[in-house]
Amino acid sequence: MEFEKNKLISDVLEIFRSFSERKYTAQQITDLLRLHGTTAYNRVLKALAILEGENKITVNNNNQFKLAPINQTVTGSFRANDRGFGFVRYDDEEPDIFIARPNTLFAINDDEVEVKIIKPANPWGDNGAEGKITKILDHGVKSLVGEFMPYSDAQVKKTGLIGYVHSYEKKLANNPVFLKKTGLTPQMGDMVQVEIESYPNEQFPRSMVGIALKTLGNKNAPGVDEMTIVYQNDVKDEFPNEVLEEAQQIADHLQPTDWQGRRDNTHQQVVTIDGDDSKDFDDAVTVWQLENGNFHLGVHIADVTHYVKPGSWLDREAYERGTSTYLVDRVIPMLPFRLSNGICSLNPGEDRCTLTCDMEINHQGKVVNHEIYPSVIRSHARLTYNNVNKILDGDEQLCQEYQDLVPMLKQMAQLHDILFKMRHQRGAIDFEETEAQIIVDDQGKPLDIRLRERGTSEKMIESFMLAANETVAEHYNKMHVPFLYRVHEQPDPDKVKNFFEIANTFGLSVPGSSNDVTPKMFQAVLEKVAGQPQEAVITTMLLRSLQQAKYSPDPLGHFGLAATYYTHFTSPIRRYPDLMVHRMIHNYATEGTAKPVQDKWSEQLPEVAVHTSACERKSIDVERAVDDLKKAEFMADKVGQEYEGVINSVTSFGMFVSLENTVEGLVHISNMLDDYYEYHEQELALVGKTTHKTYTMGEPIKVRLIRADAQQRQVDFEPVLTPEEQKRADAEKKRRQEAKQHSFSNRRQKYSGKRSNKYERKS
Repeated sequence: MEFEKNKLISDVLEIFRSFSERKYTAQQITDLLRLHGTTAYNRVLKALAILEGENKITVNNNNQFKLAPINQTVTGSFRANDRGFGFVRYDDEEPDIFIARPNTLFAINDDEVEVKIIKPANPWGDNGAEGKITKILDHGVKSLVGEFMPYSDAQVKKTGLIGYVHSYEKKLANNPVFLKKTGLTPQMGDMVQVEIESYPNEQFPRSMVGIALKTLGNKNAPGVDEMTIVYQNDVKDEFPNEVLEEAQQIADHLQPTDWQGRRDNTHQQVVTIDGDDSKDFDDAVTVWQLENGNFHLGVHIADVTHYVKPGSWLDREAYERGTSTYLVDRVIPMLPFRLSNGICSLNPGEDRCTLTCDMEINHQGKVVNHEIYPSVIRSHARLTYNNVNKILDGDEQLCQEYQDLVPMLKQMAQLHDILFKMRHQRGAIDFEETEAQIIVDDQGKPLDIRLRERGTSEKMIESFMLAANETVAEHYNKMHVPFLYRVHEQPDPDKVKNFFEIANTFGLSVPGSSNDVTPKMFQAVLEKVAGQPQEAVITTMLLRSLQQAKYSPDPLGHFGLAATYYTHFTSPIRRYPDLMVHRMIHNYATEGTAKPVQDKWSEQLPEVAVHTSACERKSIDVERAVDDLKKAEFMADKVGQEYEGVINSVTSFGMFVSLENTVEGLVHISNMLDDYYEYHEQELALVGKTTHKTYTMGEPIKVRLIRADAQQRQVDFEPVLTPEEQKRADAEKKRRQEAKQHSFSNRRQKYSGKRSNKYERKS
């Protein structure tokens, strides 16, 4: 009943939204809705009264209703669609404002704009507000990367331009940048970074003008496809000379003065455990059992702040980058390789400056004692995850090779079990996402996609780093001093409610209420689907319902880890927040915690938190885009092949399917020709109108690859049908082709007729 009432209010408001200047009586509204009878008329009157009470409409002395005047103006970020329209995001809680193509004021993607609301939102329906851009406050895109298309000599002479650059990004693909002579002169087919000098306007509603800043190389040259994405997202891949020169001044080995104020831990059996291809080792660990039965866990982190001083060129560059970016075949580091792979890397057999967090952990996983201090260590071995996993599985050859370390590695595995159980009991959400490793040749061509297996060693190191991060965060929180935290806030109730509804469609009941969410509730759901076909889908939907982790000067806790205190302390070579945390630890130790010291950090931290969170998101976007590029390229020569997959989301325009190798592609509704499919939002399903065949999230599906476009980073599938379904699909395909030919024939005939009439009039 409530649904019907809300739908009527929504339908009534839509009439006013569609014709904002018109006035209507209650009877006219009833007639427009094709309702009849006294009961229907009274229901419309009630709907009008509600809308008037909500100030959505006004009524005059003649009992005529009209849309209430709208004087609201907001500012926000414009998100362009490649078809000309767009949306403006202006509030995290409110839906985006729709901007029709004539109302964009020639804004392009990411522009900061001022918007006048011309149609209010419809809170009783699904329609958000509609607006008109009245002013462009700032252009979000100052440069872009695209393929250069040169002009002929005659065109250059006529226009004074050398050609144009066409971006591969969908949202900028319709905005060519014409190049002036004052910049570089690229070759045809080069990928070029351009600086934009003038933007679309009334005279040139789509095009822009700029100068070429940098040529990345021919579009077909190895690595250029990746670097196109890197430069498009303003991720720097080269260090300025000042930074490199400063790095060169730093000695590649410890000096006598480096030992001052540091504890000598070089006698400890310390090891690094990383991936096979890792070259920067910023964490080393050691474990032994104490006389009281508890474990000593030592986590030693590269002391990058010893070399990267505040205000130096190295520091400014590291802050600007914010993080290292890891692509399929290379790393774009936060620090020059002389530091990241040299003096800051905990290489085996080399004395290195570290910041140590020693912890005494009991058999319940509680840290009962700890100490944080500067030290010097010497790594006894560079171990790999693969080898440690084999040692823990009893590989005879490796156990013999590393016989001195085997007892400690077994103790590490034992301690990890204790720490994992502790986190699980308090409710930490243990995500086991499938991670892909894309194998490429020396030309960057993808050869294979393998699934990364996370064994005990990977989880073990993760447990130790989590323990150190929590311990450091709690220590400085209890000192009541400013600090930088890694926070993961409580989920948004509406998103949680949506997740609960999705879980119910899978027959999964979530314990508790969406208004009082705990990590244990999500943990319980993941346990129910562990090992099931729908596990990946449920995990994805759960992740979407959670907030995004970020950096903050406020100790807001970490929901996903069910941790009250958490920071990032363990990766200062590749993350600026960790470097900042180390800097504060040193500063509080040497200068104390007096008000001037605290004020200094209180002033800096908010900006650092916002900036580094943004850098992290940008880096993740680049990494994912490059992965998608290589996955599409890997699939390019496999068109026509069939695959088993799982439907991981369903929309009104089709469904997204994930293959076992993590490649995701779209089955567009236009390629589902065996029936007319309708989207059922409540069930998140596509249902055939005639056959009632249903496609829902989490279901296995067999698909055929029909397109893989590396340039657009897009993969398209079609469902593999039964012979009977294929017969219907072929008939529908034939009907569409005939209709298209008929339409083309009519247009040609019409055009020919116009030419003929024009000729006859001249005669």
